[in-house]
Amino acid sequence: MKNTMYRYFIVALGSIIMGVSINTFFVQHNLLSGGITGIAVMLYYLFNLPIGITSFILNIPLFFVAYRYMNREFFIITLFGTATFALALDMLSFLSQNTYVQNPLLSCVAGGVLSGIGAGIVYRVGGSTGGTDILGFIVNKYYSISISATGFIINVILMAFGAYLFGLEPALYSMVLFFISFKTANLFADGFDYKKNFIIISEHSKEIGAAIIQVVGRGVTYLHAEGAYTHQERMVVFVVVKLTQVAQIRNIIKEIDPYAFVIIQDATDVLGRGFTQASSKQKLQNDQKKV
Repeated sequence: MKNTMYRYFIVALGSIIMGVSINTFFVQHNLLSGGITGIAVMLYYLFNLPIGITSFILNIPLFFVAYRYMNREFFIITLFGTATFALALDMLSFLSQNTYVQNPLLSCVAGGVLSGIGAGIVYRVGGSTGGTDILGFIVNKYYSISISATGFIINVILMAFGAYLFGLEPALYSMVLFFISFKTANLFADGFDYKKNFIIISEHSKEIGAAIIQVVGRGVTYLHAEGAYTHQERMVVFVVVKLTQVAQIRNIIKEIDPYAFVIIQDATDVLGRGFTQASSKQKLQNDQKKV
């Protein structure tokens, strides 16, 4: 319960930070945000529609997709994050009445860093503020295309459309802002596009492994090991997960065996089912084997 409250608090805090960033640094220079929020910002520039409520309405179809394809916990925290972000955007809209930084490039830097911090801490606890995050999670789950790659493609299209409507210069500034925000978010999320591997030594290895398979949906490998000092045989749990699943794994270990010995390491270039898409040749060979 305490951990759940902490996660929701961090999601709310990250949403508020992003709301401050957009109202303080984006709007004054016609800068665009990414994803669904970027569309809402664009509609604000064109028709003076409130960014927050517009963003929430645009997210409604994605809620149905998230409810159908993602687990209940992710759906609830995404709904909460989206609502909090929308509320923060509109309640803090008074900040957009003043221009705090006259130089658009400095606004890009400040806005990118601030919004990146907000997004990064949300991702760190496995949260989401909706929009392309939902599409990214789903595409990643079923097609093993990274969340950042999906978001990047969508945002490039959005920036191109923004260049057509508002001119090339604001769009180029927005690209700079997006890049800074993306890098900052990765930094604060401890490498959002990277994977983590867990090595877990516990008296309850099988219970932990079974819980990871059931709750997180990740494959687990049991390694037979022997203590060099005690010569006691132990079963070691080895699992590789996405960064957004790290918090879930930690909670599982803490609930089953708080005294477990756990090593968490960065993992890059993870190849295999569930992480990177197999080549056409590999798929053909697999299909032939099945036949």
